[in-house]
Amino acid sequence: MADGKINDNEDLRTTQKRADFKKYLYAYIIINAIIWVIWWFTEGQATGFVEYPWPVWIMVGWGIGMVIKYLEAYHVTKQIFPQQEDEKPEN
Repeated sequence: MADGKINDNEDLRTTQKRADFKKYLYAYIIINAIIWVIWWFTEGQATGFVEYPWPVWIMVGWGIGMVIKYLEAYHVTKQIFPQQEDEKPEN
């Protein structure tokens, strides 16, 4: 019975991580689209893609975080670092 409760907690945690990832992904897409539009109207329209587009740095930096969130939500099933409660020494 305890195993069922643990599995339910893990399933709930996984479901929550996946829902959070989807929210982060939507924010990533919308905000990066806005940043590209800002770049286009301030610099891009005048120079085209001759100049280096600065929104690339935002996309790359934030994209690395998104990859980590994706891996946590869909590919990592166990915690890499145990919680502090699990580390209590037995006397």
